[in-house]
Amino acid sequence: MLKISTRSQYALLIMTDLAQSDPGKYIPLKNLSQKHNLSVKYLEQILIQLGKAGLVSGLRGNNGGYKITKSPEEYSAGEIIRTMEGNLSPCDNIDENFSDAGNIQFWDGFAKSINDYVDSISLDMIVQKNQDEEGLDYCI
Repeated sequence: MLKISTRSQYALLIMTDLAQSDPGKYIPLKNLSQKHNLSVKYLEQILIQLGKAGLVSGLRGNNGGYKITKSPEEYSAGEIIRTMEGNLSPCDNIDENFSDAGNIQFWDGFAKSINDYVDSISLDMIVQKNQDEEGLDYCI
């Protein structure tokens, strides 16, 4: 069964937070930890993995924290989830008893549908949906 871990769910949530923040500003890990009631250590593990993939950059020190490395529309949900999970195929290998052409085409099509869907959703789309649902007020 294809299951998306809580690490992936939090990675997408944190990436959304970073995308909603001021583009040039680093967000302290402590702020993210408090906002989501998660341990700094747990978030740090997620952000290190996202950093190794080049999705976020980190800065140490008083003005340190994390920020996204590209604009939100350049990220897909699939890219973020695959960074945490690896392959999103529902079947890593097909048992030889089920390996006739019809079955292989079915599982390949199923995997393609999953990947096409998560790749069609940009981080910017998630941010926009969150803002629409929160009914943000803008003051001038």
